Amino acid sequence: MDETVEPVAAQGEGGGRRGRGAAARRASRAGGGPNPSLPYITRKIREYEVLDEEGLALIEKNADTILEEIGIEFREDPEALALWKEAGADVRGERVHFPKGLCRELLKTAPSEFTWHARNPARNCQIGGKATVFAPVYGPPSCGIWTATADTPRSRISAIS
Repeated sequence: MDETVEPVAAQGEGGGRRGRGAAARRASRAGGGPNPSLPYITRKIREYEVLDEEGLALIEKNADTILEEIGIEFREDPEALALWKEAGADVRGERVHFPKGLCRELLKTAPSEFTWHARNPARNCQIGGKATVFAPVYGPPSCGIWTATADTPRSRISAIS
């Protein structure tokens, strides 16, 4: 029996399995290539109050107690320790203890919204205001953020460790 093998049409030629290869799958996962990403979602519904003022005050009181008595460690980060000391925190070694009310006062100086700039300006993220940003729970929003740690002294893309 004479078996003849038909050559498979190359990608781009008519009749082949065009657009089903690994490159096409990668392009579809990447959001379609170099096109700009979709804009962030703008919240148009009214905000919902989960707790009343009494509940919020209780959480803030307990947070102040934990921050003052236990504190937070900033390992191998002398610059952060110096900034906290300058802001009025009690720095003991690598542990920072925050006097009651300090964090609340510092939060008053933070902007209510800002732009998180990505390497690709088309992928900048608006944070705060009525913008809704969906982000992985293991790190910052996926806006092309690079990090460096003691284990990886060179910058690397953020990832689950």
